[in-house]
Amino acid sequence: MEDILSERSADGVLTLTLNRPDALNAFTFAMYDELIGLLEGLRHDAQTRVVILTGAGRGFCAGHDLRGPSPAPWVAPKLGKPYASKHSITRIAQIPLLMRAIPQPVIAAVNGAAAGIGFAFALAADLCLVGRAGKFVNSIHNAGTGHELGMSWMLPRAVGTQRAAEILLTARPVLADEAERIGLALRVVDDDQLLAEARALASSILANVPLGVWLTKQSLWLNQGVASLEAACEIEARGVFMAQATEDAAEKRKAWLEKREPQFRNA
Repeated sequence: MEDILSERSADGVLTLTLNRPDALNAFTFAMYDELIGLLEGLRHDAQTRVVILTGAGRGFCAGHDLRGPSPAPWVAPKLGKPYASKHSITRIAQIPLLMRAIPQPVIAAVNGAAAGIGFAFALAADLCLVGRAGKFVNSIHNAGTGHELGMSWMLPRAVGTQRAAEILLTARPVLADEAERIGLALRVVDDDQLLAEARALASSILANVPLGVWLTKQSLWLNQGVASLEAACEIEARGVFMAQATEDAAEKRKAWLEKREPQFRNA
């Protein structure tokens, strides 16, 4: 059985399904490698426009599978524990960075628990929908650390510093309704409609110029760290020039005037 299922629709929506339902989709080291490979492959994949990340069964992702063998296979043998841990987490931390770096918007469709690294991956997505049975838990405390994969950077930007401090430090679960209210999730949807709602959201993105979507995503995250409004405007201005120079941008304007769906050609 494949641990990560990959299915792309005709309109360019790629659904990645974590597929270890008996383990609540907890990650093995092999799964990290597989997901990194899939994300790296999307960097220059012009046919894939949007990515949906979800879990099979009753959970999104329970975190790292502590029952699996250790250390990670990419860690050189006979390293001391601190060195082995650093090499291990450095590779795994590529995942949220890649999720933010790829051109395609990533929609997390959180079914059930998003715990530990599952919480981090939901945070790293550009958009997050959560089913009514969903919840977010910082179970990384169970490994004795409390934070990994950029959670201490991403969570305060999503919900504010004090609320992030409480969630990270206490490890209390954040249920779906609260997640929507505080901005951790875009919205709560019925569990049986979660994937349909994610695909509908993806369709709304597909209506826009591919390069414009890519550059807007890039500006959105780059501008989280710039020092001034002037710098943010300059980043956006360069993106505007690039996107408007495409044939797809002309097609978008023409389609809008003609009240029809645009036909993009990555040109």
